[in-house]
Amino acid sequence: MTGLGPVTVCVTNYNGAAFLGACLAALAGLRGEVAEVLFVDNASTDDSIARFQDASESPAWASRARAGRGALSLLQLPANEGPCPARNAGLQRAATAWVLQVDSDVLVRPDTLELLAAQALLPGVVAVQPRAVLASDPSVIHYDGGTIHYTGMLCLDRLMGAVAGASTQPADVDAVISMALLLDRQAVLDAGGYDPAFFILFEDSDLSYRLRARGLRLRRVPAAIVLHREGTAGISFRPGAPAYPKRRAFLHARNRGYFVLKNYAWSTLILTLPGRALYALVYLLFSLSRGMAGSYLRGRLDLLRLVPRALAQRRLLAGRRVRGDALLLGAADLTLSPVIVRSRLEARVEKAFNVALRAWWRTVRWMLPEA
Repeated sequence: MTGLGPVTVCVTNYNGAAFLGACLAALAGLRGEVAEVLFVDNASTDDSIARFQDASESPAWASRARAGRGALSLLQLPANEGPCPARNAGLQRAATAWVLQVDSDVLVRPDTLELLAAQALLPGVVAVQPRAVLASDPSVIHYDGGTIHYTGMLCLDRLMGAVAGASTQPADVDAVISMALLLDRQAVLDAGGYDPAFFILFEDSDLSYRLRARGLRLRRVPAAIVLHREGTAGISFRPGAPAYPKRRAFLHARNRGYFVLKNYAWSTLILTLPGRALYALVYLLFSLSRGMAGSYLRGRLDLLRLVPRALAQRRLLAGRRVRGDALLLGAADLTLSPVIVRSRLEARVEKAFNVALRAWWRTVRWMLPEA
């Protein structure tokens, strides 16, 4: 028993057939009070559905169904519009107060739900994240939560750092990552759920910001370990990738601006403009150096299409905000992927860049709203 009552597990999948056998087998061993395991498929074009059906007929899942420990069910979406609509569909379909959201490239351990649920019982907590390690090397941390930089970037804690020596104590965190989350279903839906306009990338920062702006708490549980596999083809950037994906450059250029415009107070937008402009310049130079300038510029142009939506969304948040940007944002060193090979000059520019961004934050932070 977890103390939360029954929990719905929602698996979000798009063309994850290669992962599904291991993912669903791991979920079959999940301990805790599971009402249903809902497999939400984003119009996959591979044999994901056949793999799901094979799993649902396996002895492990048949045994769970007979014992009333959460049978597998399927929800097929008509089109792939990114993980946000799929996660929202799972939240809306669930009949339980809490939902364990898992992407299909994640492998849970049997105690994952039990460890997360213990922290979900704390006052004001609406999202709890496990520690994700690389499935290819479980000694390396991939996601451990993070903080939101005033430039709009998510500064990831201990990105590609060693598990050995890292804290194992649960703690509040400013931002969580959606590859695996235990969520208070109603609190997330009341906050608007995942914004489908992002498609993918920055949707984690956006949800985390909106929840915390409402005075709600996010937690991480390092003792709850999940294995994170390859990610989304053409967007994720992991060790062994041949080049920075152009699709990622497009989404980065568009979604960072959309996240900032829809969420930051007007005074924050004005006061942080120099730092954000510097970041945009550096990312443009990076895009030029990697042959992605066209993708970057298309992303910035596509941002114009989202401006009316951003303005409408910020009005919705304003009516429920209890925390201001002085408490929600920060200026930790930006976490650039160690997979990106940097020259000595680029490394020096990166260091000076972070110094300049911190200096500007210290200059303007006292003028930002706290509520």
